[in-house]
Amino acid sequence: MTAVIDCGVFPGMGSALIGRAARILDTVESVLVYVGGLPEVRTWPWEYKAVFSPIDVIEEYTRPARYLENGSLVTRPALSDPELIDFPGIGTLEAFNTDGLRTLIETIGAPDMKEKTLRFPGHIEKMAMLRESGFLSEEPMSVDGQMVRPVDLTARLLFPMWKLQPGEGDITVLEIIVAGRKDGRRKRFVYDMLDRFDHSTGTTSMARTTGYTATTTVRLIRDGLYDRTGISPPEYLGRVPGCVSYLLDGLSLHGVVYEERIEDLTDEG
Repeated sequence: MTAVIDCGVFPGMGSALIGRAARILDTVESVLVYVGGLPEVRTWPWEYKAVFSPIDVIEEYTRPARYLENGSLVTRPALSDPELIDFPGIGTLEAFNTDGLRTLIETIGAPDMKEKTLRFPGHIEKMAMLRESGFLSEEPMSVDGQMVRPVDLTARLLFPMWKLQPGEGDITVLEIIVAGRKDGRRKRFVYDMLDRFDHSTGTTSMARTTGYTATTTVRLIRDGLYDRTGISPPEYLGRVPGCVSYLLDGLSLHGVVYEERIEDLTDEG
């Protein structure tokens, strides 16, 4: 049997693009990923909406982030190494370390690799305050004789505020930068995707960018383009010529468009 796991935005389509860039390059030097799902409209106090499993969202703020630096596996706290980045069509977002590389740590062979989650500026400080104050702890504590996990109470309070309300929409943004060498020359592959809520069908951008990746992968396997037996991470699709083009064409039919730039670099660039 053939099973391709983690077919979402990232991991998922982004992983397949990294796999294709790695196939084209002779060596991969670095991989940097920025990805996030955001509300179309910033609303106080959280300026955030959870358009996938809210429990998984909270784990992004608590699970240590693993990445590669100079060939070594590094573990840093979630929400660490904040930076501000400008994205066309959105504005300034803040990025922070999260544990999203998954199988890429083992399969690509790049000495430097990092994934960061994107939010509107100010979100990091709010979530760090909750975490450091114990509100995201999974350790039960006694409250008036009842054992309560703080994270369960926090989730109960936050999730209603993080739910998209009728008329509200979301956006998904992804940027991937893969640098390496081809025929002795340094090259950089840059992939960008910005998708928005489909108000005509009521379909969230997160559902569009994840769900259509999964269904297009099913069709890809059905049509015989990928037949590796066993379990495959999505970056393996990028190893097979034609698979990524099939995915890009399938997603574009739904208006989910990935843009690619290939740049020549100097050794100092």
